[in-house]
Amino acid sequence: MTTFHVITLFPDAFESYLGVSIVKRAQERKLIAVRYYNPRDFAVGKFGRQAKTYAERRVDDRPYGGGPGMVIEALPVIRAIEKAIGKKSQKPKAKIIFFTPAGKQFANETADSYMKYSDIVLICGRYEGIDARVKKVFPMAEISVGPFTVTGGELPAMIIIDAVTRRIPGALGHDQSVEETRLASPDVYTRPEVFEYKKKKYRVPKILLSGHHAKMDEWKKERRR
Repeated sequence: MTTFHVITLFPDAFESYLGVSIVKRAQERKLIAVRYYNPRDFAVGKFGRQAKTYAERRVDDRPYGGGPGMVIEALPVIRAIEKAIGKKSQKPKAKIIFFTPAGKQFANETADSYMKYSDIVLICGRYEGIDARVKKVFPMAEISVGPFTVTGGELPAMIIIDAVTRRIPGALGHDQSVEETRLASPDVYTRPEVFEYKKKKYRVPKILLSGHHAKMDEWKKERRR
C-alpha cells in the first residue's frame, strides 16, 4: 500500500476531490491511504507543552529581509514531517516532496518514479511559503506542477496523489486505462454515431467506424502529434 502523508494547514480542502471516484475506490480497496498533518498541531506553547490557544497555534511570521505576506515557520513543519516518516529504519522508502514554482516540472515520468516508494510526504506551503531551512533538515525533491503560481500546495498535492494512484495496479477498472501507457487520441467519441444540434449534424469520424485497427491506430497517432 502507498501512503500519502499530506502536511497542510487546510486538510479539509482535500475532501471533495479525494472522496470521490478513482481515488476514493483506491482507498476503500486499501491500495492507498491518505493521512494529514496540520503544522498547527505541532506548534509548541508555553513551557514546552502542546499549543492550545489561537496565539500559540499560529505558525506564520513576517519574512526576514522584508516583503509582503507571511512565512510558515520551520519547526512545526519539521515536527510534522518527523511524525509522518517516523524513524528512517521504519520507512526506508519515504519520498518527501516540497512544492515550489522553482522546482522540477512534474510529469508522467516523475509519477512513474514515485511508484517505488511506500510513503510519499507532500509539503503544502501557503502565504509566502515555508521557511527554507526545512529543506536542510530532510532530503526532499522540489517539485512544480506547472509554469504558474497557485495559492497553496494543496492542489499540486492532489495532482500527485491522483497521478500516482492511477498507476497502481487495481486502481483503475483496467490497467490499460492509463492513457499514457497506450495509444490513445486526445479526441474521443461515443454513441450516438450522429447527433443534431441547431440543425447541424455532428458525426463520429468514419475511420473509427471502419473496424480496421491498423488504420484506427494510425489515426490516433496523427491526432497525438
